Amino acid sequence: MTADSGETTGTTSLAKRRAIGIAAWVAGFVLYSFALGLPTTDPVLAFLWLWALTYAWNSHYPVRRHLRFLRDWLPMILLLQVYNVSRGFADDGFTPHAAELIGFDTWMFGGHVPTVWLQAHLYDPAHVHWWDVLVSVVYFSHFVAALIVAVLLWLRDRPEWGRFIRRWFFLMFFGLLTYFLYPAAPPWWAAKYGMIEPIARISTRGWDLIGLHGAGNMLNQAQIGLSNPVAAMPSLHTAFALLVVAFFFPKVRKTWIPVLVLYPLAMTFTLVYSGEHWIIDVLVGWVYVAITFVVVGYAEKWWARRKARRAAAKTETEPASAVEGDGDAEVSPERDGSPVSAGPDPAPVAPPH
Repeated sequence: MTADSGETTGTTSLAKRRAIGIAAWVAGFVLYSFALGLPTTDPVLAFLWLWALTYAWNSHYPVRRHLRFLRDWLPMILLLQVYNVSRGFADDGFTPHAAELIGFDTWMFGGHVPTVWLQAHLYDPAHVHWWDVLVSVVYFSHFVAALIVAVLLWLRDRPEWGRFIRRWFFLMFFGLLTYFLYPAAPPWWAAKYGMIEPIARISTRGWDLIGLHGAGNMLNQAQIGLSNPVAAMPSLHTAFALLVVAFFFPKVRKTWIPVLVLYPLAMTFTLVYSGEHWIIDVLVGWVYVAITFVVVGYAEKWWARRKARRAAAKTETEPASAVEGDGDAEVSPERDGSPVSAGPDPAPVAPPH
């Protein structure tokens, strides 16, 4: 067998292992989702499923390499868990803001509250439309998009993974800090207490049309049990959606940027139509993304300059040590066991005739 045929056989075998592994992962994920709901609102469950996905794709790697995923990701998952739990306490002791948010949206849209207007024209309590399904899918993507991008970057380019993770968590905790300082109520909350016309919270109703009742139920339970009802400002849903695509703006052709922007725009429509956020929440979320890129980008450049200065200082001290070592060698009485003359080298001796 030639070397080429051996390489071909190895490549084919790897492709088969990956195909089998991914098929098994997809089958398990689908069965779990139909039986218990989408495992995405819990960061630990999402982490375990993503870890299983990387194992299915690279099952030929040794176990220690798969444990590296646990080492790199465990701090991130713990931070996500802390974020999910702590944001539920952001409204303790505060009266949520709503009137000024209603006023801004009404002023911006000529006297209409965007959520009220959209539901009056598109929402039918007795019928689930195709756009309701899209709304539910886009809303659900908030829980997985950033995680999936991070996992793909981890598999392909760990330095880029680090850059993405730093921006993601800075944005997350920047938003969390705002929740404590400025607790704000979403449209469905304002409608519940009579501050705007009645609307429905419909971000998960589309799952019923395609039979994923468990997925909708799990998301509903997460909204009731885990989410903070007065964490509207900023909208981290649209902020995460913009972060995911904006991270790749410098890496793709400019013609692709309008296509990528469709995702945060779809998320914006989803959140406003479904009663989850105001337009002002979305705009502030986008501003937070811009601040995130500026602050983290500056911090990374500062750290790179600091490392470069330390490396340069280390390089400057090394030649001095080397020179001192050479001087010691010159005054040494011997070099490799041979006498060393302090004067000029003797003239070569002519060979005998």
